[in-house]
Amino acid sequence: MHTVEKAEALKALHEAPEILRVVNVWDAISTRTVADLPGTRAIATAGHSIAASHGFADGEIPFDVALSAVARIVAATDLPVTADLDAGFGDPGESVRRAIGVGVVGANVEDRLVPLTEAVANVEAIVRVAEQEGVPFQLNARTDALVRGGERPLSASLDDAVERGRAFLDAGASLVFVPGVLDRESTQRLVAGLGERRLSVIGLPGALTAAEYESLGVARVSYGPLTQRVALRALRDLATDLYGDGVIPEDTPALN
Repeated sequence: MHTVEKAEALKALHEAPEILRVVNVWDAISTRTVADLPGTRAIATAGHSIAASHGFADGEIPFDVALSAVARIVAATDLPVTADLDAGFGDPGESVRRAIGVGVVGANVEDRLVPLTEAVANVEAIVRVAEQEGVPFQLNARTDALVRGGERPLSASLDDAVERGRAFLDAGASLVFVPGVLDRESTQRLVAGLGERRLSVIGLPGALTAAEYESLGVARVSYGPLTQRVALRALRDLATDLYGDGVIPEDTPALN
């Protein structure tokens, strides 16, 4: 598919009645592994995982390094790819322009609770670039109202998330991503404030199931760096077993 067709396909997945489940990847082989599954409709990158795989802390990877990794992910699949672009790497509009250039058709961009006018201006810059490039780019505008809310009451953070999210949607964002462990009541408040099929969540430990989020009107659920952590735990457990005189399991897949 052409980039525009992939963007249109991702848009349709966001707007469909069924919740879009994206299992985050960080390199070409994790992309191929996930893309080969029958249930995979789109690919989402995990910025934290990409940074970790290159030896950087989350948010500290240089953009050129991150973009190169994302480009390899795009090349590894024919499915639409939506990328984690952190807070936009200093220039959200230009970062999205370059991401579109390697075939990315959607992105998470964080607000990090900067003043709302600044955050909205970033969304507007991204939307403007997408229009210039002729791509119906799917911006999953992230607000850190919950994860950076500090000691304020949850109710205040939810109100902030709705205010910021509405502003992002009015500026042209496709979805609003509100990371955090969202229970049923919190999810209902966010959906009521933002609209059905406009909220994107993360499936952290303790969160609702994807089916439960779907029933509440959530558009998309992703899993961030948790997928890489599970994979690394499996590696750690295997290495521990091998150091204890274990052997490689007989059901290990053959090399391709």
